[in-house]
Parts: sequence; structure tokens; C-alpha cells
Amino acid sequence: MLKVKWDENGLVPAIIQDAKSNDVLMLGYMNSESLKLTLESGQAWFWSRSRQELWHKGATSGNYLEVTAVWYDCDVDAVLVKANPQGPTCHTGERSCFYRSLTLGDLS
Repeated sequence: MLKVKWDENGLVPAIIQDAKSNDVLMLGYMNSESLKLTLESGQAWFWSRSRQELWHKGATSGNYLEVTAVWYDCDVDAVLVKANPQGPTCHTGERSCFYRSLTLGDLS
């Protein structure tokens, strides 16, 4: 049986990647319940660190993430969720949460 290496808060980072384009869409965190719900339902579930509750991506916006596969890394301390987004992934309305580039000048 696979033993996920949960962090001190019982969470694992979950990278969400577009199943067709391979673009990275977002980073969220999953606990054991949200990971199980994701695998069972075929839609992405997360643990909201700010609200301290389960979060079904798309439940309020309609922008669900239809999961095609879930992978884990070599250390079993992160997961990669391949998904088909049903609309923008970012709460700002952007397709991806990673829509801004970082430069050295931004670090000053």
C-alpha cells in the first residue's frame, strides 16, 4: 500500500496540469479525504488552508477540473493531477494561476 508523505498539517502539494496542453494550471493542497474524493469522483478536491475546509474546485464557479490521471513523485510527497479544465482555473478569471512572469527586478 502506498504511503503518502503528508506534511506536518496532513497535507500534500497538488500540482494541476492541463491534460491536453501540459500547461501548469494551479497549485493546491490535498489532505487524505480530498485526495480520496478526487480519485473516487474524477473531479479535483482540495483542502483550503485559509478556510480550513474541503473545497470542490468549481462548486461555486462551475469551472470544474475533470481529472484524467493522478501521479505521485519519487518521494511520494507531492502529486500531479492531470485534468481537463471546464473553464478558467484561477479565481481571477485567468486560464491558469501562473499568468505572471517573475524577473530579477521584482525581487528588490
